[in-house]
Amino acid sequence: MSSPATELVRLLTVRGETLAVAESLTGGLVAAEITAVPGASKVFRGSVTAYATELKHELLGVDATLLAQRGAVDPQVAAQMAAGVRKTLGADWGIATTGVAGPEPQDGRPVGTVFVAVDGPLTDGSGSAGGGKVEALRLNGDRAEIRMESVRSVLALLLRELAGEQTGNERAQDTERNGGF
Repeated sequence: MSSPATELVRLLTVRGETLAVAESLTGGLVAAEITAVPGASKVFRGSVTAYATELKHELLGVDATLLAQRGAVDPQVAAQMAAGVRKTLGADWGIATTGVAGPEPQDGRPVGTVFVAVDGPLTDGSGSAGGGKVEALRLNGDRAEIRMESVRSVLALLLRELAGEQTGNERAQDTERNGGF
């Protein structure tokens, strides 16, 4: 089976859609994973690594009051990062990571607290948003393991969103050809 990043590039290419990435704790690892795939330039618009909290507001448009009250490690912050990078970089889809990789807790959140988010276009006439999904994770392991699992998780979240937008027939064909997601 192909890697999640390879599958993402394939699906987005087939759909003629683009992707932008906003990263905090992963520090560019999501962008690196995607751009390692041949042909990624057809779909990958770019990324913003907003490690410092104020950059989440300044570059991605995350609400300053939210950041002041809740800190950077928050599900709403993740959602606003994904929406912000999508808008800022002009992409169809935006994904984001924020969390605590360690070794110390941050903003009152324990090590391993991670939020990944996806923001995307409206689905085919159903009226529900294709994006706006946030997943809360409680990861174990050292700093490197937490960061790599965050990368895997945000790619998997976007893959599920893309698969959910396909018709049942397309999804069945993909599952048969690739052995599932």
